[in-house]
Amino acid sequence: VLAAADLSTLSEERTPLALATVLEKALDHEAKSAAAKTPPVPEAREAGTVGLGEQEDLDGPLPEIKRDGSSSALPGSKDYDPEAPSNKAHISSNLRNLVRKIRALEEQPESDSIRYQQQMAVETASNALATLVLKSSPENGLDLHKNPHQLQKRKEIFGENSIAPKRLTTFLEFCWEAVQDFVLIMLIILGIIEILLTTVLEKDNPYGWIEGVAILFAVCIVVLVTATIDNQKQKSFVQLSKTLNDTNTKTVIRNGQIMSVVDADIVVGDILSVNSHNSSNIPADCVLLGPSTGSALKMDEASLTGESKLVAKKPGDVVLSGTVAVQGSGKMVVIGVGVNSVAGKIKARVYEAGNSSEGDMEGDSETPLFAKLTELAKQIAYAGTAAAVITFLASLILGLVVQKAPPTEIIQYFIVAVTVLAVAVPEGLPLAVTLALAFSSQRMTKDQNLVKHLDACETMGCATTICTDKTGTLTTNKMTARAMYINNSDFVCSNPSATLGSMLLDSSNSAAPSTELRSMVVDAISIATMNESALKFQEESGKMVVIGSEGNPTECALLQLVEDLGFHYISVRDKTRGRSDAGAMVQFLSEGKQFEFSSARKMMSWAVPRLEGGYRIYCKGASEVIFNRCTRVLLNIGEVSLSDDHRAAIAKTAEKYAQRGMRCLSLAYRDLSRGTDWEAKSNTTFNADGSPANEVETDLVFFALVGIEDPLRKEVPDAIQRCYEAGIDVRMVTGDNPNTAVSIAYQAGILRHEHFRTFEAGEEQHYVAENLKKNVLLEGKTFREKVYRMVDGTKEFDQTAFDKIWPHLRVLARSSPDDKLTLAHGLNQSTLFADKEKVRKLFQEDGITVFPDRQVIAMTGDGTNDAPALKRADIGFAMGIAGTQIAKDAADIILLDDNFASIVTAAKWGRNVYASIQKFLQFQLTVNISAVTSAVVGAFAYQTSPLAAIQLLWVNLLMDSLASLALASEPPNDELLKRPPVNRSQHLIAKRMWANMLGQALYQIVVVLVLFFDGYTWFDIPPGWTTPYSVHYTIIFNSFVWMQLFNEINCRNLDGEFNVFRGILKNPLFCGILVSTAILQVIMVEFGSFAMSVSPPGSMTGKYWGVSLAFGVGSLPIQQIINIIYLVFEKLKVSRNTHREESDKRLLRLSIGRVSG
Repeated sequence: VLAAADLSTLSEERTPLALATVLEKALDHEAKSAAAKTPPVPEAREAGTVGLGEQEDLDGPLPEIKRDGSSSALPGSKDYDPEAPSNKAHISSNLRNLVRKIRALEEQPESDSIRYQQQMAVETASNALATLVLKSSPENGLDLHKNPHQLQKRKEIFGENSIAPKRLTTFLEFCWEAVQDFVLIMLIILGIIEILLTTVLEKDNPYGWIEGVAILFAVCIVVLVTATIDNQKQKSFVQLSKTLNDTNTKTVIRNGQIMSVVDADIVVGDILSVNSHNSSNIPADCVLLGPSTGSALKMDEASLTGESKLVAKKPGDVVLSGTVAVQGSGKMVVIGVGVNSVAGKIKARVYEAGNSSEGDMEGDSETPLFAKLTELAKQIAYAGTAAAVITFLASLILGLVVQKAPPTEIIQYFIVAVTVLAVAVPEGLPLAVTLALAFSSQRMTKDQNLVKHLDACETMGCATTICTDKTGTLTTNKMTARAMYINNSDFVCSNPSATLGSMLLDSSNSAAPSTELRSMVVDAISIATMNESALKFQEESGKMVVIGSEGNPTECALLQLVEDLGFHYISVRDKTRGRSDAGAMVQFLSEGKQFEFSSARKMMSWAVPRLEGGYRIYCKGASEVIFNRCTRVLLNIGEVSLSDDHRAAIAKTAEKYAQRGMRCLSLAYRDLSRGTDWEAKSNTTFNADGSPANEVETDLVFFALVGIEDPLRKEVPDAIQRCYEAGIDVRMVTGDNPNTAVSIAYQAGILRHEHFRTFEAGEEQHYVAENLKKNVLLEGKTFREKVYRMVDGTKEFDQTAFDKIWPHLRVLARSSPDDKLTLAHGLNQSTLFADKEKVRKLFQEDGITVFPDRQVIAMTGDGTNDAPALKRADIGFAMGIAGTQIAKDAADIILLDDNFASIVTAAKWGRNVYASIQKFLQFQLTVNISAVTSAVVGAFAYQTSPLAAIQLLWVNLLMDSLASLALASEPPNDELLKRPPVNRSQHLIAKRMWANMLGQALYQIVVVLVLFFDGYTWFDIPPGWTTPYSVHYTIIFNSFVWMQLFNEINCRNLDGEFNVFRGILKNPLFCGILVSTAILQVIMVEFGSFAMSVSPPGSMTGKYWGVSLAFGVGSLPIQQIINIIYLVFEKLKVSRNTHREESDKRLLRLSIGRVSG
């Protein structure tokens, strides 16, 4: 029985032996069926299986399979005899011999003959898999005319090419998540108590229930706003994903015709036609079919392996889902779809994992900020409860014992105590946090950061380490010529914003190649490149601009160099006889001679006729291959003999390029006479595989060595430097080789001089992989060996071993799919900072500073294999352009431009969110401190609060919520990135914030209490504790609110800046909210009446308003006084510490003197 799992095993193992095993299982099933007395009943078959030789109706004999996939014994052929039992036996025998041959060849020692036999056997086996096992035709695909129901049947047997969509969070679930906030739970309880007390015990107060209902209404607003924002972001992401899925179509062969189908409709057995011209993304696991035609198929498997090097595929090789065809073309049979494909398994694993990683790789349930907010809310709750209890007990003693009040007043005392608790709890805090995060996430989208989860905004502000990909994130993901050895000079373009072409055109450089030499480079590249490689152009401002490329990335890099040199490669081709395939010159195309590239030759050439007569052959290829065939070199002065010094200089340069991870190509030419024998072979020069070289490709003239790499994005070095200034470590994790990884890391600034060994005096300094200090660079295999140990036969992560490595580690090369996950987990769980001795030793010996708390990890990823690590990290960044859908599903933030610099922007916005919440807390807690103190004093004095609960709710909820939005709208500045990240254990309220809060609260308390005890005598009005809805208490309420409004201006700054108005006009939202809040306060005082516990309309005269505003404006000079006092104390503290240090030094010198004496 052949099950989907058997084909899935072939995808995972991807070896000839695995292919042989699949065929053998199918043969065994067929043998069992033949031995049975009765044919197997289709309905009795195990679900998800299919037998060898079964037609789509699950019946029929076995046809004969040939190497090219054709058959002389298929139903419908003239030689087919349905009654001949020998058909099945003959094919089964041949296939068993083929299986045995594949296994025998695997055990043979390597040789050209064995490799050839292996390739032929595997190619035949792949066609047998398609034709016999999967009942498809390499030429005609599935025959839907014969059996139109087979697509559905194949889906039932092998599964559909889709993953069950990730279950969406419902709106009610979002509401439930929002209501888990500790402060909201407190408010719900408090609101219910308020309603019960005022409706049951205070029946004579018709407006008493308003306060409790208002508190619950505030909770509803917070929950609905939070849930709506999260739900809307989820819908937007789902719609984006659906649009992308609907446009993902592939070319398949069915009924002998080529047609396009969406990825979800592809089934096992489909024949996929792949061409690199459309950069086909493979939608399912496949096996490449033979015989090979056209250019060899090369795949980019970076999305699965992280390795940017192209992988050549031969017939019989497995092509994995999620990889991209970037060169060549081919047909392949689908063997695994959906959850049975490699990419599908990873995607299913991500979806099943929910919001946490698997096993022992689980992370924190709360973000650093929310953990601090929860802790702060608990502390406020404890303090508020204590204040409420003290108020209640004091009222009981003073009222019942001292003043002999009746026992019925206990109810009033309890209500006052509940009011004090209501004042202490910051009702506006949850909404303030939500608004700050929502506002910042919206602004971050404009800065190329699509935030999927609101809390990811602030988490990024606490990030201490960024683990980043190389390809496409640090680099442009576009192979580019970055170095050239020409005219005995080495030109290396190290500036990311410059081009190699501009360096070669620099006339101020005396070593620059001449016009003739540059023309030779242009002609060689334009002529000796394949037509499959092409640049894409678009007209912008009347000029043709390169917007992309297709085909071989290395050749496209060379074609771009031609453009940078001021030429157009198509124009050069069109003017070249024997190369042009367009216009009037096409008739002379046959005069040219092409020698195609092959792995055996490692070079390609193109000969074209010369005007002077004869031919010129242009050659390009692997540097060592071309170089070894050259006898002369072309310089500005003309051709000269290739001396030993020339050879040594070129070889040394090629080695340097290779150490930088560059791909090296040499360019050469040779002039040939008329009547040249194109088929002649050399007796002295041989190809890479040992075969004789073409005579015309020997005795060449060398003129250029080109170094090609995926260059650094020009924004990256500055972004990396800003990360270091902000106290954020950057580590590179890539599947690329160590040389390339180190080269890019050094150019980016991830690796600096201190990471390399000390060079001897006079020694040439090469900042390459082999010169790095220990553990700065690790390959994936070595990394895994170091951080995992075997315990009772099980591999187990060793945190202690990891802690010895990670402070040094900067580059992880050739990483496996799980290395990122291990790195994120190990960094996050490390408590190395707690070992002060090790931290001190690292600093003294290696200059390494360890962040004094647990790490907060940001991880970037674009491939399917990155998804688990993205979920495990504190913040996962997926690439919006190059990222797979699986990576985007797992991420918290999507980089819309795939640019590392956008991560730094996210860090700046994250820190701004943290600062915004600190600003709001500074504002909110100032209100709470002054209000609670005033309420407690009022309860002690007259068993009543000068500020009614509904008035405080107005301040805490509506005004504070508007204040939170106003303070959150403050744009970030670069100063935020000059501070270290905030510790997980560091309190939200900094020392300077305490000074601001206590200073302003003291001023407000003094004003409220002076008005409370003496204000009624100033204005000759009845005291508030004797008159309900009095002007006395209204003046207190009005003054209190205006002090908050003017203090809101002070709270725009956290560090005691003297100019509190700096930049205020650049933030119109802040100004608008401030004015709006002031207007609302006027309306509340003038028309709020009994609902707001204020005096009747018209009772607040201009005099009372003037006093209230005067006290409010007083908050501004009070802040200046606070700033001055704080600075004086700080200077005294510094002076005292300096004096103490000097005293210690004097005592030390005296003690040394006494010992010496």
